[in-house]
Amino acid sequence: MSSVHPIVRDTLVCLLAGGAGERLYPLTRDRAKPAVPFGGIYRIIDITLSNCVNSELRRIFVMTQYKALSLIRHIREGWHILAHELGEFVQILPPMKRVGESWYQGTADAIYQNLYSVGSEACKYVLILSGDHVYKMDYQKMLQQHVDAGADVTIGTIEFDRSEAFRFGVVEVDSSGRIVGWEEKPADPKPSPHDPSKCHVSMGIYCFNRDLLIEAMVADAEDPASSHDFGKDVIPKLITTHRVYSYNFVDENKKEAKYWRDIGTVEAYYEANMDLVSVSPVFNLYDKEWPIRTYQRQYPPAKFVFAETGRRMGIAVDSIVSMGSIISGGRVTNSILSLDVRINSFSEVDGSILFAHVNIGRYARIRRAIIDRNIKIPERAEIGYNLEEDRKKYHVTETGIVVVVPERRMFEEVMFEEPE
Repeated sequence: MSSVHPIVRDTLVCLLAGGAGERLYPLTRDRAKPAVPFGGIYRIIDITLSNCVNSELRRIFVMTQYKALSLIRHIREGWHILAHELGEFVQILPPMKRVGESWYQGTADAIYQNLYSVGSEACKYVLILSGDHVYKMDYQKMLQQHVDAGADVTIGTIEFDRSEAFRFGVVEVDSSGRIVGWEEKPADPKPSPHDPSKCHVSMGIYCFNRDLLIEAMVADAEDPASSHDFGKDVIPKLITTHRVYSYNFVDENKKEAKYWRDIGTVEAYYEANMDLVSVSPVFNLYDKEWPIRTYQRQYPPAKFVFAETGRRMGIAVDSIVSMGSIISGGRVTNSILSLDVRINSFSEVDGSILFAHVNIGRYARIRRAIIDRNIKIPERAEIGYNLEEDRKKYHVTETGIVVVVPERRMFEEVMFEEPE
């Protein structure tokens, strides 16, 4: 391999990208959650894959399952950048039912069903990651702590508001950093001893000694009472029998507050995108020392027209406008425009996320909406201004975000459509 760091040479990454993404519906109606567009030109999975490459981890298994076509295509086209002859790879592992007839039953079962692939790679450590979180992290630092502490398992953790901690695994850590308590999604999370308003929660990042991982996965698979999930089943058992340590998240985002988002819901997804458009973005895509990479199709530069006297000028402020987009006499504020978006004259788009190939008709008004790819909004349409009317046609969240997805069509109509 190109890197000479022994920890890197000895580590295999397993990136879990197979969840159904039910809480992110309807954006996951036709695609896997890690394949959902993010930040105009990226997919959600690009964030974690970029963390891996920036951490010099270049042996990566991506474990897919539900509605994975666009995800597989994206990885094939955009992430075959590593040198196979040097032992580097981003390899897709679809469900193969090698050990039984069931699909993945949980996060631990996804690893168990791929133990043959994991065991075929020479490694001492296995780093297990999720493909649907937004953060910047140098995994080498976590691996180094794992080795220095003589740990069997190390779990990435972050201090989180106690009011929101019920959605995660909550950990209790002693003075040496060893995890001595674990509650999976507790109704009343145990507060941090240093700040009663905070909890230490699991980030869903696990570093295992490889031999222990294999042993633990086999034992979990043989347990009929297990739900085969790391947080619910595997980790609580290992805490009592092995050296399980916490790694306190070190953020590479270079901001005052640590940034980590689980974007499993439409609201969280929307907020994470909105974090990108401010003058000083909360999550920084422009850090040359920690690049986020992706695959991009070839499009011309974005264009803004008109500038004639008496004609409304095309303008976008506090927004991201991706390649191929044309703002033709419309106005865009606090929004993200993906590839090849058209904003026609006298239309207004505010606080919205537009996926690729969206066309906004003349005089239309769009507010606090997510519009999926290949949708044409008619002239003078209004979305986000009358939520009761919107609910008759679209998906509207509890907080009033309107999600517009394409109508389902027959196979013959979409088979030659440009891939997502």
